[in-house]
Amino acid sequence: MPTDEKPAVFIDRLYPRGVQKAHFARLLWLKSAAPSHELRQWFHRSTDEHAFATFSKLYTQELTAPEALQALAHIKKLHKTHGDIWLITAVKDVARSHIPVLLAVLGEKSSEKSAKNPS
Repeated sequence: MPTDEKPAVFIDRLYPRGVQKAHFARLLWLKSAAPSHELRQWFHRSTDEHAFATFSKLYTQELTAPEALQALAHIKKLHKTHGDIWLITAVKDVARSHIPVLLAVLGEKSSEKSAKNPS
């Protein structure tokens, strides 16, 4: 999966069960790009039909913290340097996870930068 041309970034906060550490040797693990433990636990326990919308809003707010912004900048730098990169996760339902929110935020940040620096 990860290569020198196409790096991989693990974007979950928890280490996945049953995966040997040797498999992660070439991955960059950016825990600060993942939702906080509290938010993740709340979302997994929630039975509210609007939980994902609330989760998305709260996670987007978490991504404005300095550590999260640093992780986002690192992902964007890798993308700029290498083109496509692998974003690796262990979540089972990707569509209803932090991944779409993270990708949307990364896209917004890229769009904002492009609008400010059209070169």
